Amino acid sequence: MDIEKEKKFNKKIIIGFIYFIITVVVILLVFSSFTVIDAGHTGVVVRLGKVSDNVLNEGFHFKLPIITNIVKIDNRVLKTEVESNSASKDLQSISSKVSVNYRVNTNSSAKIYKNVGNNFETVIVNPAIHECMKSVTAKYNAEELITKRARVSSEMEKEISQKINPYGLNIEVFNIIDFDFSEEFSKAIEAKQTAQQQALKAEQDLARIKVEASQTVEKAKAESEAYQLKNQQLTDKVIMMEFVEKWDGKLPTVTSGGSALFDMSSFINTNGLKDDKKGK
Repeated sequence: MDIEKEKKFNKKIIIGFIYFIITVVVILLVFSSFTVIDAGHTGVVVRLGKVSDNVLNEGFHFKLPIITNIVKIDNRVLKTEVESNSASKDLQSISSKVSVNYRVNTNSSAKIYKNVGNNFETVIVNPAIHECMKSVTAKYNAEELITKRARVSSEMEKEISQKINPYGLNIEVFNIIDFDFSEEFSKAIEAKQTAQQQALKAEQDLARIKVEASQTVEKAKAESEAYQLKNQQLTDKVIMMEFVEKWDGKLPTVTSGGSALFDMSSFINTNGLKDDKKGK
């Protein structure tokens, strides 16, 4: 009896263990039969190792357990910064740094995973940026990289786009963060800017001097013309009238030994002048 009880007990344990295993398997199958795609992502369906062209969008999805795997691809804007050492057209050493914001096209998620995998930034994006930075920098002199920065940036963005677009990668924002030149070149640029500023100041000073000289000449001409006009208007009669207007009515006399030798009034017709003054 004890042996039979022991057998029955062992049998129950085995059956219970089997039920437990089945329950665990069922739970695993249930949880592996669906997936949730987060916002800003797509799901690439891989069934028995084969990548399907169908891509799952955001939300809840059912899938075949065990044989189907869902690989999530981030389709949000991603950012990478790349530094590169290159040479300009005039063989100056340039250290440059750029920032690229890009995203994976949702329709290309399966394609890029099939051809590249999830490490597309390391495999495609960064090498393309390095190559384009070097090729575009070599087209310009070091000074032009400063004066034509917007044009250089546009060319870099265009060339990078041409390399990564076929993989389903699109550039959203491209920025040149910095151009770093050799110390000797930086000093030469600074000296040139100083010389240009001094030359501009000299031109401005010369223009100011010319204006001031012109003003002085015009003022002298005006004074000369006014003087000439005044001289033309000064007749003997006008001079005498001005004298009379300022005269206090007393005439000087010349005396000798207490008696007048002659009176100045005999030389001036005061009545006539005053009459003329009244007439005016």
